[in-house]
Amino acid sequence: MLSPARVTVIDTVVQFDAPIDVTFEYLADPANRPEWQSSLRRIDDLRPIGDLAGDVGTSWTDITVVPGVSPRMEVTACESRRRWQEIGRWRSVDAVLTLTFAERGGGDRHGGERDGGTDVHAEAVLTVPAVAGLVLSATRWPAAQAVRADLERAARLLAGRGSR
Repeated sequence: MLSPARVTVIDTVVQFDAPIDVTFEYLADPANRPEWQSSLRRIDDLRPIGDLAGDVGTSWTDITVVPGVSPRMEVTACESRRRWQEIGRWRSVDAVLTLTFAERGGGDRHGGERDGGTDVHAEAVLTVPAVAGLVLSATRWPAAQAVRADLERAARLLAGRGSR
């Protein structure tokens, strides 16, 4: 039996012109996802757990623009202002998205001024059956472009709200 294929789809940093707490709260809240994620029509069956929207254990179903593709999502890590992670499962595919947050510095490493923005490091890893690994490798670049474009849209939406 062949082992599943694990492929990193994206590993990038997107700049947000919003404070780290605003950026974290917006991206971690599943209810905001259809606003900025182009592949979503809506989310269903949101089951919040914990004190924050998007806290560990929170789950929901993504209703995507692709008919019949509705992965069940679950938050697996939520460290306020630092790290947020989800896993989505659909049939034999698992997708893990990890977002790591850092205040963007505008000064020196010894306490200089910061510009108030946030760098969001996004890493998405897909695990698929081995036979799908080749197909996934061929579609990795368009998927990476879509994830990056979605995060850039989220950054524009927050900037447009004057979140500073």
